[in-house]
Amino acid sequence: MTSPYHAAAREKRAAERILDERNPNSGNVPRGSSSSRGPQQLPLHSDPIGTEGRGHGSHHHHHHHHHPPAPKSWFPVRAGGESGRSGIHPWHFFRIVFRSSSLASRMVNVLWPVVPAAIALRYAAPHQDLAIFILAYIAMVPCANLVGFAGQNLAKKVPHVFGVLAETTFGSLVEIILFIVLIKRYSPTQAVDYTQVIRAAILGSILATMLLCLGFCFVAAGFKREETHFSEIVSEAGSGLLLTAGFGLAVPTAFYNALHGRLDTKELERKTLEISRSTAVLLIIAYLVYVFFQMRTHHGIYDAIFEADAERDDDKHKELQSHRLTLIESIIALAVGVALVTIIAIMLVDRIHFLVEERGVSDAFLGLIMIPLVEKAAEHLTAVDEAYDNQMNIALSTVLGSTLQTALFNGPLVVIVGWGMNKPMGFNFELFDLAMLILAILTVGNFLRDQKTNYLEGMLCVIVYVAIGVAAAHYPNPQELHEAFPTAGTSPAPATSGSEGGHH
Repeated sequence: MTSPYHAAAREKRAAERILDERNPNSGNVPRGSSSSRGPQQLPLHSDPIGTEGRGHGSHHHHHHHHHPPAPKSWFPVRAGGESGRSGIHPWHFFRIVFRSSSLASRMVNVLWPVVPAAIALRYAAPHQDLAIFILAYIAMVPCANLVGFAGQNLAKKVPHVFGVLAETTFGSLVEIILFIVLIKRYSPTQAVDYTQVIRAAILGSILATMLLCLGFCFVAAGFKREETHFSEIVSEAGSGLLLTAGFGLAVPTAFYNALHGRLDTKELERKTLEISRSTAVLLIIAYLVYVFFQMRTHHGIYDAIFEADAERDDDKHKELQSHRLTLIESIIALAVGVALVTIIAIMLVDRIHFLVEERGVSDAFLGLIMIPLVEKAAEHLTAVDEAYDNQMNIALSTVLGSTLQTALFNGPLVVIVGWGMNKPMGFNFELFDLAMLILAILTVGNFLRDQKTNYLEGMLCVIVYVAIGVAAAHYPNPQELHEAFPTAGTSPAPATSGSEGGHH
């Protein structure tokens, strides 16, 4: 799972190099042949994916360069893999999926036996809540990794713009599915307030990526180099957008706490919910503008940066030799991954009440720490692997891109979905959660300011995240606060998003 503004360019370069290395040796795939990719691939021979090998340059100019058939199709799709395969090949499919895109992802795939074990235990012993939660929690990691890997492969089969948007969406599917399952389970009569868990998970996802993942990236890069440098363009654009996103998320909470006790509670909650929904729409608009900026109007700036990173990649020869899924195989892998993620997410959410009521786990710890760690695990491993391979600009853009997806798109999307489902999902965060977010944004922005880093700064980011986790583990649930101080807050059974936000 990579950030949208470099994924397509890097995959295109990899395909070009694969074909450049392969064509001089094979020489048995003529330029006009339909056997390697099937008849449906004829419009794509003029695509800049790199079909012109060194051994066929003159032939290409004579037959294809001046008569490209690609414009006949408004939405050309590359059904084959870079190896020339098409259709479904079970042995290749399972081998490619298991090998995945990096060593870290391949290590995650050894957890696949936990997936059927978790599902079997769910039906064989449904009352074993703790065991089911632990197995489902572990099983989510390889399932999320499959969704991300399938999304990467599928995004390369369509034109650049659609591919980037598709990969952005697929990379966020695990988080979006978890959020929607949580909002679907919400009921004002339940002891566990799932909207509170979602709000904590939105901020927790940002914190996990921005502090934990970025910290490990800095540490991984520090294993090989005393200092690692990165582009000012990537760091400044990401830092500015993060601060803007933090400001947007803070507006409803600031509004609620500024007027709490000075306005009727129900009226204040209604106004806060309206502000949250308006803010969600504005943040999604900001995200679309950001995507347009880095995809269409300023993509050349980023292409040069990531091209230089690709040349410095310590594992570039291994990556060039890696095989990819065909279109059909990518769709199958994505469908299987999404189905498994949905099943596992339902199993996790259904056990939250057990953890909160029976085990005393706080909403803050569930949302800020536990949920983000499992939903972002595969993406974090990918970013750390890129940093270790001396691709800090790509790793940094992965981290910042994932963070911005959550802050500007995934979180606001859940608010809008809750609006459509008539659920009171808003941005009225706990002051503790919001304060940690703003401080984390300022801390990371300070580390990125000088365009260089080392393992010390990485360890400091990780330590800050652990400190937040310790505080979240001891943070009481809103229901406990209401029971301890029944006259200091709002009603114990919240019916709207504002009833559990802030400190009273």
